[in-house]
Formats: sequence, C-alpha cells, structure tokens
Amino acid sequence: MSDPLLIWSYLSQGPLVWLTATLVAYLIGDACFRAANRKSWANPVLVAVILLALLLIGTGTDYATYFEGAQFVHFMLGPATVALGLPLYDNLPLVRKAALPMLAGLLAGSITAVVSALMIARAFGITGSVLASLAPKSTTAPVAIGIAERIGGQPTLTAALVLLTGIFGAIIVTPLLNAMRIRDWRARGFAIGVAAHGIGTARAFQVNQTAGAFSGIGMGLNAVLTAIIAPLALQLFGG
Repeated sequence: MSDPLLIWSYLSQGPLVWLTATLVAYLIGDACFRAANRKSWANPVLVAVILLALLLIGTGTDYATYFEGAQFVHFMLGPATVALGLPLYDNLPLVRKAALPMLAGLLAGSITAVVSALMIARAFGITGSVLASLAPKSTTAPVAIGIAERIGGQPTLTAALVLLTGIFGAIIVTPLLNAMRIRDWRARGFAIGVAAHGIGTARAFQVNQTAGAFSGIGMGLNAVLTAIIAPLALQLFGG
C-alpha cells in the first residue's frame, strides 16, 4: 500500500470519498465566491463542477462510480425542493396581491423555456431521447429527472442540462435585470426562479431575501407547470 496509486484505488471504492470530494469542492467554490466579493461569474456551483470534473478526469473515474458515492447529495435535492414551499407560506399576503402578474409570468416563462429549447433543438436536427431530455431543463433537478424518464429522455443528460441552465441563469441574472431596470425584488426573484430553478434561487437569496422567497415560489410553481407542458410540447414537435 506504499504506492500512491494503489492507495487511491483502495480509497476511491469507498462511497464517502466522493461525498467528501463534493463537499470540499463546494467549499472551495464558496471561498472563491467570497474572495470575488460575491460576483455572479464566480458562482460556487460552477467552480465546484469544474474542480470535480478535473478530479474525475485526472483519476480516470467514471460518472457511475462518482454518483454511487455522492448520491446522498442527490437524495437531499428532494427534501430541499419541498422545503421551498415555506417561502410560499411566509409570503402569502404578498403573493395574493401579485397573483395575476405572477400567473402571467409563470405561463410565459414556463412555456418559453420548454418551447424555445425544443424549437432550437429541432432546427439543428435533434430528435428522440436527446430532444426529450431538453424539455424540462428549466425546472429543478428532481422534477426534471422524473419528467425526462416519463417522456423518454435521458435522466443523466437532463441533469447536466438542468445544472448548466441554473449556473448560466445565476451568472447573468443580476447584470441582466439591472440593465433592464427591473427594481421590484418580487419580479426579479420570481423571474430567476422560473428560469433557473434552485441555483438561481440560491443566487437570489444572496442578493435579497424577498427576491429569494419569490424565486423559491417561482421554482416550485414552474416545476408543476413544466410537468404538464413538457409532454404536450414534445408531442407537438414530434419527439
């Protein structure tokens, strides 16, 4: 066991190694985020993904082995998503006052997210399971994976697309909404929740508590609506 490669081969078979690696990667990402004065381009999830990808490539570890060890993090996505129902309860008075604009925004955002992705993919000749994997990309991972499985998509590909959507949304949301001069924290939060699910919601909470609460509401409502829209849109585009 004196050979470092043999030691690594032995340790990498244990599930706690990849769970630990995931947590350490995120802590490093969070430290970079703080060092960058919380700039959106230094998103801690993005940094963690890059570090883990480099680690997996460098050690020759396949995704299945990694996921077997880090699946506890995946399991916690479900309870974390359900817990986001609390902001809806805490902000019921504000939600009632803005119910109609929120409903309009939800319909516009959810339909646009699904239909635009399918239209662009079809324009590039993408069909079958890959096309189905794209449809739920703007909803939270546990729901998106379930939708993908139901409509014939590839859950692993969907998970990757969900992650990329969330990271991209979290990076551009603040400068984009500032440029559009949208000052209402309810509108800002709801928009990012509908478009960029959990990662976007985390970013919203970093900026403003009201924005974070409405982002959680948008994410939860969009998950429900996407489950209805995605299968219908896929049929429309011949998926």
